[in-house]
Amino acid sequence: MDKITFAIITLSDKGFQGQRDDTSSQVIRDIISDMGEVIYYEILPDDLVLIKEKLIELTNKVDVILTTGGTGLAPRDVTPEATLSVIEREIRGMSEAMRLEGLKKTKHAMLSRGVCGQRGKTLIINLPGSPKGASESLLAIKEVIPHAVEKIKGSGRDCAISD
Repeated sequence: MDKITFAIITLSDKGFQGQRDDTSSQVIRDIISDMGEVIYYEILPDDLVLIKEKLIELTNKVDVILTTGGTGLAPRDVTPEATLSVIEREIRGMSEAMRLEGLKKTKHAMLSRGVCGQRGKTLIINLPGSPKGASESLLAIKEVIPHAVEKIKGSGRDCAISD
C-alpha cells in the first residue's frame, strides 16, 4: 500500500489563541511517522461550524484526518458533534477500542466521547486532547488504520484472519 496521507487538526481555544502549546500533535506525528506523511496541520478553536467546514474541506484530500481535543464534557467540547454531522458511516469499533485501552489506565477514559468514521474516501478519527490520551488512543488502533484506509478506498482484498 502507498504511504498514507494525514491531516492533524488540534481543537483548542487556548491553543488557537497562543495561550497553550500544542504538544499532542507532535506525539501524534511521532506515532504515525512510519505510516505516511502529515500534509496538513492546523489549530482551530472549539467551534462546531469551523470544525465541520474543515472536515468537509479535507475530505478526499487526505486519507486520514486525526483530530485532537474537544472530546470531553466541557461546554465547548464539540468535536464529536461536528464529526458525527459530516461522516457517512460511523466506525464504532475503533472508538470503542480507544476507550477500552484508556480504561486500562484511568476510569476517566469513559468520559471521552471521540468518534471515528468515514466521509468519502477519508477516515476521520477523534483523539483526546492530552498527549497521553492521544498517544494511548492512537496506539490502540494504529495497526488497523492501513487496512481501514485500503477498504475505504475500495480495495477488494480479503480481510486476513489473525489472532
